[in-house]
Amino acid sequence: MKPRVQFSVFLLSVFLSLGCSAQVKQYRVKVVNQYPHDETSYTQGLFMVEGRMYESTGTYGGSTFRKVDIRTGEALRRLNFGDKYFVEGSVALGDSLYILTWTNRVAFIYDLDSLEYISTHAYPRQGWGLTTDGRSLITSDGSSRLYFLDRNLKVTGSVNVRLHGKPLNYLNELEYIDGKIWANVYMTNMIVVIEPSDGNVEAVIDCTGLLPQKMRKPDTDVLNGIAYDSLTGKIYLTGKNWPLLFEIELQEK
Repeated sequence: MKPRVQFSVFLLSVFLSLGCSAQVKQYRVKVVNQYPHDETSYTQGLFMVEGRMYESTGTYGGSTFRKVDIRTGEALRRLNFGDKYFVEGSVALGDSLYILTWTNRVAFIYDLDSLEYISTHAYPRQGWGLTTDGRSLITSDGSSRLYFLDRNLKVTGSVNVRLHGKPLNYLNELEYIDGKIWANVYMTNMIVVIEPSDGNVEAVIDCTGLLPQKMRKPDTDVLNGIAYDSLTGKIYLTGKNWPLLFEIELQEK
């Protein structure tokens, strides 16, 4: 499990209070539907391809990749990783599935359809979030920087993410939606919407209260997991060891 970085509720409230800036829109989430989610899933990556949901989960000794039935939360297909690996973000680009690891300094490539192993690549930094714009892979490493990679995991560019002109650290799970990068901010209930060309945060989404307090258990962890269904336009959110997956809509504050 990643160490709990000191990114307090106070700092989140400060970011949200800066919403008076005309450049940064402020949203809250509205739950449209909810579905079961395996609460043993320490969610690290979440994405959809042609209406099918996929999820990567972390922890040493418990890292997996799964093809998930949204209606039940059950794994239809599953890869288990060795105890030494802490799996992080995942995404499909073309027919290939890419999976990052946290501190192992490697990334894996599989065939998405068969889940057959293709190759292992050296990876020069911590792996956190992973998404794609359909051309490049886009990754985070826990800092304020996002990296653009080619299909061989070579860096082709990067951008520093800024909110109100200040670097925004702890960018975690990523999703590419309608030309923008959505990012969970680790240890907060905040998702930010980023312009890829310059790294500026254009919107902040406050997800406070998404998972009711009464449903939280001692091992229920933070918000983490954004999936976009390009076929329907639906957006799904969940968290680490959460019992529910939420279909959401945005409402302006």
